[in-house]
Amino acid sequence: MGSFSEGIDVVSSPEGELLQLCWRGAHYAIEPHPLCWYERRSWWESESRVPPGEGAGIVDLQMWRLQLRREGTPGCLTLDVVHYLPGGQWRVIKIHDAVDEVFWPEELADGA
Repeated sequence: MGSFSEGIDVVSSPEGELLQLCWRGAHYAIEPHPLCWYERRSWWESESRVPPGEGAGIVDLQMWRLQLRREGTPGCLTLDVVHYLPGGQWRVIKIHDAVDEVFWPEELADGA
């Protein structure tokens, strides 16, 4: 099984609450209570030393499981995303639900 990774934009409130996700030209509301956890990455394969107090983004990855709702469409879409710290980049790494054509651009839904 190969890996999947695609860039996204995430909008959050000034307090840090995740509000909206923009992916493949569509905007999705993020449902309340997203899950957040940290996973250790193999930092020793790419970094020679990790300075004390700078583990976020080097040693640990911030992971999120988000449920998304697109306005005017039924159902939710569940994604796992990674937030790369300290740079602030977000990427989708896993799609959980069977993706209905309402979440895909028309040309992809038709198999083009």
